[in-house]
Amino acid sequence: MSIELIDVHKSFGPKKILRGLNLEVREGQTVSLVGFSGAGKSLTLKHIAGLMRPDRGSIKVDGHSIPDLSRPDLYRLRLDMGYVFQFAALFDSMTIAENLAMGLIKKGGMTDAQIRDRVAESLDRVGLSGFQDRYPSEMSGGQQKRAGLARAIAYRPKYLLYDEPTSGLDPVTTEVIDRLILKMKEDLGVTSLVITHDMKSAYNISDRVAMLFEGRVVEEGSPEEFQRSSHPLVRGFVEGRPEMIEDAQRQMEADAATGGDGHHGRGRGSQGRHA
Repeated sequence: MSIELIDVHKSFGPKKILRGLNLEVREGQTVSLVGFSGAGKSLTLKHIAGLMRPDRGSIKVDGHSIPDLSRPDLYRLRLDMGYVFQFAALFDSMTIAENLAMGLIKKGGMTDAQIRDRVAESLDRVGLSGFQDRYPSEMSGGQQKRAGLARAIAYRPKYLLYDEPTSGLDPVTTEVIDRLILKMKEDLGVTSLVITHDMKSAYNISDRVAMLFEGRVVEEGSPEEFQRSSHPLVRGFVEGRPEMIEDAQRQMEADAATGGDGHHGRGRGSQGRHA
């Protein structure tokens, strides 16, 4: 039970976004994918969920080739995936219970009583017991994010895909979300891919951290290895030093022009050790 992307490419017209992405999320792991805006992180999630098709490359979930699945087979596989959106994506006109129940009703196979129990249980797991009858507008941003997570786990998924789960949150609420991500792994045994810009959060929740730059993973390792990385792109990103990024980009362009590998420091990226 894993997620595997091998040499994935995706362009929109002349604009190349993914340029040979290699990434593996092994069973039971939580992997954080970090990088600058526009690097292709959210696009990676959409490819895993089958919302986008790659121009070329392999995307496998549970051993199934996502681009090759029929629509019914893809729908069935998506029932094993929980997607936690950046802005919760709750329907404002529906109560929290109705937001959670909607997908369960569509999935089928549960009685009304079972759905009510599953909704209550899922809300309890994220610390929102008693919030069934509230509307999203009556909740804080952090509470809405937790409700979005409750909706995702209501399916009892094997996989959780998080798109910027702590974006826009204060440090205390961010810590609450981080603990919930760890709790979901411990309680439900899910395999998770987390898109984030928050390095503290990435270090807290991850078994591995990977950095996406210009459509490729340029560095990957445990949080401890990532923090010790000497790769200039990683150091520039983590330390907020744009001059290091610019120098690294120039070196990568020079290496590409002369046939070099464009990697520095440990450099265990898409051309180094396979994730």
